[in-house]
Amino acid sequence: MARSSEVHQRLTNLSRRERQCLDVLFQRGQATVAEVMERLPEAPSYSAVRATLNVLVDKGQAVYRQDGPRYVYLPAIPAGAARQAAVKHLVNTFFGGSSEEAMVALLELSDTKLSREDLDRLARKIQTARKEGR
Repeated sequence: MARSSEVHQRLTNLSRRERQCLDVLFQRGQATVAEVMERLPEAPSYSAVRATLNVLVDKGQAVYRQDGPRYVYLPAIPAGAARQAAVKHLVNTFFGGSSEEAMVALLELSDTKLSREDLDRLARKIQTARKEGR
């Protein structure tokens, strides 16, 4: 599996539209050109979206499979690896590398509603991190 820094590098070398298309693929798991178009802000033409998805395939960011007459596109990078790289980038960029500050910011969001079970799960994760010296 690719390291987080390699995944981060691959994900940052994308145009705005390529990033938007890839985001749709991650959100849906897979999508046709038409399905990607439906979710893009100010969507360009069908041909432009298809061309962008093919660029993502050429860059190794997406793969496709044929489903009858249509192509179904999927992210080439596992969602977990992409998520980890994105969070690492967010923490480094906006919180000076401080995971604590990032977690506090998440908890302070006005729409954050954590159940007792969520809080217990977080407490267990923190305890595990302590035991592992993280």
